[in-house]
Amino acid sequence: MPDTTPPETPGRLIDGDKGRTFPCEGCGADLKFSIDVQNLKCPFCAYEKRIEFSDDEEVAEQDFHAILEKQCQHRRGQQADAVDEQQVRCDSCGANVLFSGTITSSECPYCASPMQLEGAHTADDRIPVDGVLSFQVKHDAAQDNLVGWVKSRWFAPNEFLNRGVSGKFNGVYLPFWTFDAMTFTRYRGERGEHYFVEVGEGDEKKRERRTRWHYVSGRLKRFFDDLLILASQGLPTRLIDKLQPWPLERVVPFNQEMLAGYFARTYEIGIDAGFAEAKDRMEDAIADDVRDDIGGDEQRVHSSDTQFSAITYKHLLLPVWLLAYRYHEKSYQVMVNAATGEVQGERPYSWIKITIAVVLGLVFAAGVAILSQV
Repeated sequence: MPDTTPPETPGRLIDGDKGRTFPCEGCGADLKFSIDVQNLKCPFCAYEKRIEFSDDEEVAEQDFHAILEKQCQHRRGQQADAVDEQQVRCDSCGANVLFSGTITSSECPYCASPMQLEGAHTADDRIPVDGVLSFQVKHDAAQDNLVGWVKSRWFAPNEFLNRGVSGKFNGVYLPFWTFDAMTFTRYRGERGEHYFVEVGEGDEKKRERRTRWHYVSGRLKRFFDDLLILASQGLPTRLIDKLQPWPLERVVPFNQEMLAGYFARTYEIGIDAGFAEAKDRMEDAIADDVRDDIGGDEQRVHSSDTQFSAITYKHLLLPVWLLAYRYHEKSYQVMVNAATGEVQGERPYSWIKITIAVVLGLVFAAGVAILSQV
């Protein structure tokens, strides 16, 4: 009979099995995930520990309806899932580290030892993490990209451009859902085609545009693959979305060792709410597809009905460098895709520069209009 016992999780349990650390086999210090070697590495003696994956591990699509049913069964006898506030005693200095809300991986505020809340991503009432995309952009590179981003903000105040952004980058693994779905849409509508006629006589004669409408109907199929939905609250979704694309082909099966030395959060937006948002995005894309399929110069859509099937999901942790800074007593956020280096953020605007640009644009447009009449 083959051995079906699950492999032992690496590292060492601490404080009555509430937390986990990864001690160095060379000097006993705590290992951290190294971007350079993509493995665990000791910051003191440079000992490296390879992160192992079994041959049968893979990041596979999961059945959406099956996990919904499982969660319903679990909640019939229990309260809704939640991550409680917990304290874990640091094994290095003895201080208590607070894991609050959805934080699952942190560091001791007194000795900087990395530690993780044991079982937070694998508890019975939580949907397990399927895969992790490791940090691949180093802190210094993220800082350099931030400097370039600041200098490219043309409509920012000169003081902001000269002073730049100062603050501490925090490396955080953020939770995401990805959704796949096959869609089949039936629609009815009208295609409008423009044509021109001459009306009036003499000096009053002119051309008028009119539209000829034709009733149409059709069917469309579209497969959505890995539609990403942020599963965490409190961050500007518009900026997170602009960090795409992510190199999801580099995602590896979930392994706690990859979180060592970085913050990590588990999801706050459940999978049902996540799919509701994904479905809205899919329907927006399908609406564009319907108009493209109708064609013509204008379109009228009278009805559109979409069926969703073969719905699957993955629960992923993706790496982001987060920084908050203040400018003139106002807070702003900046984030860097820690796999590609893409920078997105909030920044102040110089209304003087914007006003000058608008005025120059109006002057230019007026000049073109005058020249066109000469």
